[in-house]
Amino acid sequence: MIQISFKNRIALNYIITTGLLILVVFSVIYSIVKHTVYSHIDENIKVEIKNHLAEIKVVGDKVILIDEEEWNEREHNTVDVNPVFVEFLDLNKKIIEKAPNLKTETLEFKDSVEDYELFETKMGDHDIRQIQVPLHVKKKQIGYIIVAMSLADSKLVLNNLFDIMCLSFLAILLLLFFIARFFAGRSIKPINAIITTSKIITKDNLKTRIPLPKTRDELYTLSKTINNLLNRIEDAIEREKQFTSDASHELRTPLTVIKGTLEVLIRKPRDNKEYEEKINYCINEVDHLNRLVDQLLLIARFENQKQNINTESVYLNALILDVLILNSEKINNKKLNIKFDAEQDYYIQSDNFLVITILRNIISNAIKYTNSNGQVLILLSKQNGKNSL
Repeated sequence: MIQISFKNRIALNYIITTGLLILVVFSVIYSIVKHTVYSHIDENIKVEIKNHLAEIKVVGDKVILIDEEEWNEREHNTVDVNPVFVEFLDLNKKIIEKAPNLKTETLEFKDSVEDYELFETKMGDHDIRQIQVPLHVKKKQIGYIIVAMSLADSKLVLNNLFDIMCLSFLAILLLLFFIARFFAGRSIKPINAIITTSKIITKDNLKTRIPLPKTRDELYTLSKTINNLLNRIEDAIEREKQFTSDASHELRTPLTVIKGTLEVLIRKPRDNKEYEEKINYCINEVDHLNRLVDQLLLIARFENQKQNINTESVYLNALILDVLILNSEKINNKKLNIKFDAEQDYYIQSDNFLVITILRNIISNAIKYTNSNGQVLILLSKQNGKNSL
C-alpha cells in the first residue's frame, strides 16, 4: 500500500476541492460561450428565413426568385465566416431551387424534426445548423424552405476553447499542488518539531520541551498540551524516585536493626529476660515496618485507586484511644504524660483506613519527638463547624 505523507495529503485534498470548483467554473464558461455562439447562429438563420421568404414569389407550383441577379451576387457564392445555405422543396420533398454555394451538396429534410425547430445535423462531412419552414401561399402549403448555416468555425472556436481549458485545468492543478504542498509544509513545521522533540525525550531526559508556535492555533494548543503532559510525567517520575529512595532507606533501617538483634541473640545462650527484651525490640521494629507498609499502601491507593475510597461514619474518639493503646509501650518507656481532651463524641464521614493512618502518623510523631517525661496534649474539638485535632 502506497503511503502518502501528511503534507502531500493536505495538498492533495486542497487541489481536489479547488479542482472541482475550477471544473464547475470552466463548465459554466464553456456552456455560456457555446450558448452564445449557437444563439448568434440561430438568430442569423431566423433572419435569413425572413429575408428569403420576402424575396420569392410563387407562380402555380413553381418558386420564382424576385431578383435572381442579387441571389447570384450575394455571399452565397463566396466562402463566408458562417456561410448560409438555402434550399426550396416541394411537398414531396424534392428540390425546386437551391443556393449556388451548395454546388453538388444538398440539404436533407428531416421528417423526425418539427417545423421551425433549430437542430444540428451534417451536410456531407460538415456540421451545420438547420431549420425547416413550411412554404405557404394564400394559406396553402406548397413546399418547404430549408436554411442552414455552417458550424465549422463555431466548432473550431469551441474545440479550441475546450482544449485550452483542459490544458489550463491540468496546469492549474499542477501549480496548485506545488503551492499547496509548499504552504502545507510551512503549516506542519510545528508537527515536525513535535516529532523531533518526542524522539529525543526519554525517561532520563524529560527536561526537553516542544517549542510553541508563534500563532495560537490548534498546533499551539497541541504543543502546549504535550508540554503540560511532559511536566506531569516528569513530576510523577521525580516523586517516584524520591519516594523509592525514602522508602528503601526507611525499610532498610528497621530490617538492619532486626537482623543485627537476631544475630546477637544466636551467638550465645542468654537468659529469658534478655531474650524477651530483644524480641520485644524486634516486635517494635516490625510494627515500624507495618506502618511503613501501611503508608505505601496509602500512597498506592491515592495514586491508582482514588475511586475506591470507602466513605463511612468514623468515630474519632475511639480511633484516637486505639492509637494511644498501640503506642502505650513507647509512652511508658519515655514516661510521657498523655492528655486526651474531647468535649463530646465526634463522628465524621470518611474512609476509616485513611483516618486511622493519619492519626497514627500524627500521634506517633508527637510521641517520637517529645522528650522523656514530657507531655502530649490531644485536643478534639470543633472549629467553624468542623472537627479539628
